[in-house]
Amino acid sequence: MPITYLRSLTARQRTAHANRQLAGFLCFVAGAANAGGFLAVKQYTSHMSGIVSAMADDLVLGNIALLLQGLGAFLSFLLGAACSAITINWARRNSLRSEYALPLVLEAGLLLCFGLMGAQLGLKQWLFVPATVMLLCFMMGLQNAMITKVSNAEIRTTHVTGMVTDIGIELGKLCYWNWAPPLGNRRPVTANHTKLRMLSLLVGLFFGGGVVGALAFNGIGYTATIPLAALLLLVALVPVLDDVLPRLFLLLRARRLARRSRRWGRRR
Repeated sequence: MPITYLRSLTARQRTAHANRQLAGFLCFVAGAANAGGFLAVKQYTSHMSGIVSAMADDLVLGNIALLLQGLGAFLSFLLGAACSAITINWARRNSLRSEYALPLVLEAGLLLCFGLMGAQLGLKQWLFVPATVMLLCFMMGLQNAMITKVSNAEIRTTHVTGMVTDIGIELGKLCYWNWAPPLGNRRPVTANHTKLRMLSLLVGLFFGGGVVGALAFNGIGYTATIPLAALLLLVALVPVLDDVLPRLFLLLRARRLARRSRRWGRRR
């Protein structure tokens, strides 16, 4: 991938095209992590509707331990979204080019932690299974909040319900028969074909990511987290380097000047 393209994916200056491209990558990763997480801990972690409903059931049935696990997952998703907002706003206040890339770097690191924790799941399930669920929920909240801020709440990537709802709305408008001519300020009902194509593609990428993630976790186990983390780092790396390399250059230059000044002082 060319450097300019990678820089545009998480650049501060956003375009609709860049938002769609970034959402495609994140939908694929979310689908893969969600499917792989289910194979690991027997629970989907990308949507809160099921978790909150399960909490209600566990409360009624008196399953307090499961209720607390669900609460931990819910709070982890919430904290992940909050962490994403804090990271983005901190980077924005400090005029960093990587304000949208930093949450993805953090998510890549957490994916690798998920892979490392996988080896421990069979040892102490009472500890590592809830911890893994909370880790995955934190990642999903982190990613979802990031793409929400990037797209001004137009795109979500970690759950399909909203996207399918919007697809249904656009299909309803597409099938609407404008049998009468528009009167006054009334306009004919028309579908947003660009939005319909984009949402359909994102749902397809989420599904495709789920298939790839399930096959990879079945085939190579938790090592499957490495290419997912690498993909996130690839998407986020260029803006991070844009921030780090000039500062590193200035630091090295300052050290070089300091060494020169010390040498001149010794000669005198």
